Amino acid sequence: MFKRIGLFILTNVLVLTVVTIVLQVFGVSGYMTTQGIDYKSLLIFCLVWGMVGSFISLALSRWMAKKMMGVQLIDSKNAQGHQWLIDMVYNISRQAKLPAMPEVGIFQSDDINAFATGPSKSKSLVAVSSGLISFMSKDEIEGVIAHEIAHIKNGDMVTLTLIQGVVNAFVMFLARVVAFFAAQAVKEEQQQIVHFISVIVLQILFGILGSTVVAWFSRKREFRADSGSGKLVGREKMIAALEALQRVKGQIVPDKRTEAIASLQISDNSGKSKFLSLFATHPPLEERIAALKQ
Repeated sequence: MFKRIGLFILTNVLVLTVVTIVLQVFGVSGYMTTQGIDYKSLLIFCLVWGMVGSFISLALSRWMAKKMMGVQLIDSKNAQGHQWLIDMVYNISRQAKLPAMPEVGIFQSDDINAFATGPSKSKSLVAVSSGLISFMSKDEIEGVIAHEIAHIKNGDMVTLTLIQGVVNAFVMFLARVVAFFAAQAVKEEQQQIVHFISVIVLQILFGILGSTVVAWFSRKREFRADSGSGKLVGREKMIAALEALQRVKGQIVPDKRTEAIASLQISDNSGKSKFLSLFATHPPLEERIAALKQ
């Protein structure tokens, strides 16, 4: 379940936890008074640090994706038979009027997938799996590439960061309020350690629950990126790509590495239960195809 909420969310939880530990160790807690919690100061404190954690995650997104997936960057000097892919990304990027062409990469995996990430429209990455290149036709791949470039054009990663920052703020706020009252329930000499542990544990738990909000937005942005692909290269190519994914659904064992970047990819294996579907970063393929046909 936890792998399905995406690399960005996982990185964010880790960054937020590190930030919290550092703040706790150095006693940065200006929201505490002799009367208890100053809720206004706490909310400002959480909003600032929640945004910091989220934007650190955004800044690391491209580097983390390369390292986790073993992405090999390609250009005209080391294309090794994939010059057509570089040209495809270049042409669609120009059509989308991106300020700079994304980096292009390939990662070795039988999983049929692709993803886009990066901190801005000028510093982005589009990567495809070797399985996708082997399985899909050029027209289908063009639909996929256009989908990923639509994500970049729409600024989805920045919007995701802002939403995650707000979620972070509420996660930090709730964790500290609950931890404060939990600490009041124990002896005075135990309050500091109980508060410290409670904040960390509650922040992780609330962070996972808060990720459902980010996952909901991710599902909405997929429909928008599908539509963007249709406008860039024709919706028939995007429909063909999704139908190709539909044909092999369940036939290929998913690459565990790609599960960890689910929110960045062209598709993922969404949970079957209603509860797990809350963490799904993509809508069902059937719904996406129907939306494009309509």
